[in-house]
Amino acid sequence: MIDYSLFPNPCYIMEEDLLRRNLQLIKRVADEANVEVILAFKAFALWKSFPIFREYIRHTTASSLYEARLAFEEFGSKAHTYSPAYTMQEFEDIMHCSSHITFNSLTQYAWFYPMVKSYGEPISCGIRINPEYSEIETELYNPCAPGSRFGLTADQLPETLPEGIEGFHCHCHCESSSYALEHTLEHLIPKFDKWLHQVKWLNLGGGHLMTRKDYDVDHLIGLLKKLHERYPNLRIILEPGSAFAWQTGVLTSEVVDIVENHGIRTAILNVSFTCHMPDCLEMPYQPMITDSMMDKKGPFIYRIGGNSCLSGDYMGYWSFDHELQVGERLVFEDMIHYTTVKTNMFNGIHHPAIGLWTSEGKAVIYREFSYEDYRNRMC
Repeated sequence: MIDYSLFPNPCYIMEEDLLRRNLQLIKRVADEANVEVILAFKAFALWKSFPIFREYIRHTTASSLYEARLAFEEFGSKAHTYSPAYTMQEFEDIMHCSSHITFNSLTQYAWFYPMVKSYGEPISCGIRINPEYSEIETELYNPCAPGSRFGLTADQLPETLPEGIEGFHCHCHCESSSYALEHTLEHLIPKFDKWLHQVKWLNLGGGHLMTRKDYDVDHLIGLLKKLHERYPNLRIILEPGSAFAWQTGVLTSEVVDIVENHGIRTAILNVSFTCHMPDCLEMPYQPMITDSMMDKKGPFIYRIGGNSCLSGDYMGYWSFDHELQVGERLVFEDMIHYTTVKTNMFNGIHHPAIGLWTSEGKAVIYREFSYEDYRNRMC
């Protein structure tokens, strides 16, 4: 059990044992299916924990120059990099930090490939493809929606791929099951089969939530083995983000006031949904709070409100078995993946600290934030 008293409040707290549990399962998939599973920084980038990750995986994936630098400088290996559009000002640095670079369009590829070709070190280039199929229901997260700006559909590819394209990148999942991957492959293979025999690698992107309790890991391994049998020329890569940090930690908070309006009681906390849990409002989804139920059955029912001035910075309802008190700690569960990388300092609200509860039962404070962090972002 985490000793919350050893951490500042509010604080994101990751548990090392839970992280290692996920990493062990991910390594099992990589080993048994003969694929490479790499970490997507867009979902998790707490670089002080990278020594733990390096015990299980070798590479990471980046979506920008800064993420590529984080891979190279802090993880210690070059990134698999993809961006919807590269700029000339950044591309030289991106090459320096990348072992693989995926392009979103043939226009971008034609523009930048001469630089890659003349670069002093080998870089494997790929193109993003769009199978025009996804089971993601939330439009905000669906990269295969009609009119998507991501990747090439099969009718946009030439019969023979341009010189230097060695791989395909496909991403169309979000916290999805192995059966969603199976259905994706049923669409992808008929459309891209002739090119899959021409390339050296296939990156199936992220969204493979293999560490979720109900995920069929054996089915995933079986799918990947069959893919190898069909395309022995391909190195298969998966780049999940959420799966690495799924249910590995919490966000602690404190009740600072309780207000009531038209019979609705709202507990206002020292954290904010829009600042510190933005996916809850974007997705949207209602997070679990320890020792509460997500319903209106009572006996004590509250909305939970953030402490920003955004009117919609609240969610509800939660039922508690007691009346909440000012100063009481509330713990939001599963708050490490995506949450920690998407936080912001809107309203200048105090940013939660970040810490690790180690396997030895020790509290390690990775970072505390101050006024200067807010001020220095503004100039």
